[in-house]
Amino acid sequence: MTAPDPSGLVGAARHVVDGALRLYGTGPADPPTAWARAVLHDARARLDEPLRVALAGTLKAGKSTLLNALVGERVAATDAGECTRLVTWYRDAPSAAVVREDVDGRRAAVPFTRDAEGLRIDLGGIGDPGRVGRLLVDWPSRGLAEATLVDTPGLDSIRETNSRRTLSFVTPDDRPSGADAVVYLMRHAHRNDVGFLEAFADLAQGGAGGLGAVGASGTIVVLSRADEVGGGGLDAVTTAGQVAQAYREDPALRPLCQTVVAVDGLLAETARTLRQAEFSALRALARAPRAEVDALLLSADRFTAAEPPAVVAEALASDPDGVRLDEPARRRLMERFGVFGIRSATTVLRRGARTGRGVVDSPSLAEELIRRSGLGELRDTLTSRVLGRRDVHQARSALLAVDLVLGRAPRPDAGPVAAELERLLTGAHAFTEQRLLAALRQGQVTMPEGTAAEAERLLGGDGPGVAERLGLEPGADVRAAALEALDRWRTRAESPLTSRAAAEVARAVVRSCEGALRAREH
Repeated sequence: MTAPDPSGLVGAARHVVDGALRLYGTGPADPPTAWARAVLHDARARLDEPLRVALAGTLKAGKSTLLNALVGERVAATDAGECTRLVTWYRDAPSAAVVREDVDGRRAAVPFTRDAEGLRIDLGGIGDPGRVGRLLVDWPSRGLAEATLVDTPGLDSIRETNSRRTLSFVTPDDRPSGADAVVYLMRHAHRNDVGFLEAFADLAQGGAGGLGAVGASGTIVVLSRADEVGGGGLDAVTTAGQVAQAYREDPALRPLCQTVVAVDGLLAETARTLRQAEFSALRALARAPRAEVDALLLSADRFTAAEPPAVVAEALASDPDGVRLDEPARRRLMERFGVFGIRSATTVLRRGARTGRGVVDSPSLAEELIRRSGLGELRDTLTSRVLGRRDVHQARSALLAVDLVLGRAPRPDAGPVAAELERLLTGAHAFTEQRLLAALRQGQVTMPEGTAAEAERLLGGDGPGVAERLGLEPGADVRAAALEALDRWRTRAESPLTSRAAAEVARAVVRSCEGALRAREH
């Protein structure tokens, strides 16, 4: 349960959008009015949809692989085919379908098949890819129930049209972003990465009523290919996690995102789609002499060589499960797991065989590899910090659309709609929280010593849930903690020694604490 309850925010945003639609639904259908109607109709529709979460980043950052890991099925192509050059929406649906939508709005079904390797989309007959606005992939999946995931082309692609497709979807010039939230993949932070995050958050202009801050709270940065970032050792993802922690505290990145996490996307995808035959192959490797197997895993080329060392070959030949790891089998294993994944899997399987506990079968191996990949932390963060604020992010998208329409296609009779928009922007506490969180993270507000971190947490910086705001462990007395925080921050808000900016933060914290108490009572 979140606090304060944002359930009324989407309803209030819907009211504002409906008012704008009535306003622009009359009069001549000149180009500005036609554009305004299209923007407003999209804004209205997305209020009733799952959250739109875009996966963006540079070429080969691992967007499609991570999307597969989040869904739990191989639905996104990970090669260099046409699918990776198009903006592709993956939506939950009762049955599977693939539709291409051209830039002129026309739609046509696209042939597809599903085999052991996953979903295969046949784009051989699409003609000029430049005509295609997006692909819509409907797929029955629990992983898509709460959010529509949008795979985007690499931003630094040598084909400029690919980058343009991503930018026109996530950071368009003539309408709000097509995404309500963004998972941005990078290996290291470069100037272009920061520039993209600034554009989505719109912090430079602040957005309507400072809604850029809400964009920042809907952005998660992922250090992708964490095994490479962390040096490739067994503790690579842990090491990459330390790099992610440093980025979380980086003043250039901190105001632009909710958090930074490290994920080995390949290992995460493979763990979510682990096959019994792969488990048997890894167990056979774990039974072979460790030193020789470790030497074999010094590189991918060495592992996939035509002949493994004799002692390993002999151990595999006598494997009780009859596993035969010939060159094609080892190559497939490397493609699915990578060196880091095979090292991790064989290590935990040896430990399980030695102790008889822990990882001893395919499901337990998949669970352990998911944990080691960093996917669990990403999923928890998405659930608590982004999906938990679904109403806030969707309302932001809708209100930005109204603000943009009022500014670019002004009407003399737009006063009532503009007033409703302003009242919601300034009166909604959820927006106030995000605006003040951004100010704290940018260092624009100086708080009394030792209070800034608590203010961020109580404003929802660690997640919108009551326990997350109060920093409580399961079973703690929520009401007592909320009352204690409320009393403390009310004193700060009323103190004559508190600066005006700090007092504004304190008053917002008081309101958040009151919301936590109301949420607890209900």
